[in-house]
Order: sequence, then C-alpha cells, then structure tokens
Amino acid sequence: MELNTFFRSYIETEEEPVVICDLDYRIIYINKASAVANERFGGYAIVGKSLNSLMDLETQSKINMVVEWFKEGRENNRVFALRYSSTSTDTYISALRDENGELIGFCNKRRCRIPDDSEPYSII
Repeated sequence: MELNTFFRSYIETEEEPVVICDLDYRIIYINKASAVANERFGGYAIVGKSLNSLMDLETQSKINMVVEWFKEGRENNRVFALRYSSTSTDTYISALRDENGELIGFCNKRRCRIPDDSEPYSII
C-alpha cells in the first residue's frame, strides 16, 4: 500500500478541521471535518480554490507573513493563529516540508483544549 494512503487515512482520523495548501495558496486537501466546517463555502468544493478567496485582507496578510517566516528557516514550522474560546480549540498553521527540509506548503489545523475524561483503553 502507498504511503500517501496512510497519510490521508491519518488526516481523516482528525476530528478537527485540517486544510492543506501548496505555496501558491491553492487548497489541495481538506479532511471531512473541514468540509463540514466549510459548508458555507461549498464543503469539498473548496479543494482546488485559492485560500485567499476565502479570507479577508487582514487574514491574508497574516498568512502571508507566516509563510514568509516559514521560508526564513527550516526550524520555523508552527505558529499559533487563533483561539476559539466558545469551542475550546486553538488553530495552528504548520509548515509542510519535503524530505530535504524545503518548504512545499502549509496546513491549518485545530487542536481541542478540552481534556478527555474517558477511561484509558475503555474498549478493553
């Protein structure tokens, strides 16, 4: 099985939205959670569109600065972008790099800050 199949499957396990873009700001992949979160823009129909077409000018400027920072050094890989207090989630922008450390794109992903209170290995 191809490694890309495993990566795609892993991204789909994320319960929070994930958006992956190339360096031209073209949306190349979104997971199911992102399709649901972006339903007002057409859900999966945003794949192939420019991320800029979905953002206001202030957000575009911030994303541009982040991408330029990613380009400045291979150690520049993650930026906290936004906090959604109502849902206790934080949004991060992460650099995507090839096997040589060259920047090839970036992704936007959320992380829930609500601790999981279920029992470890509760299915056993």
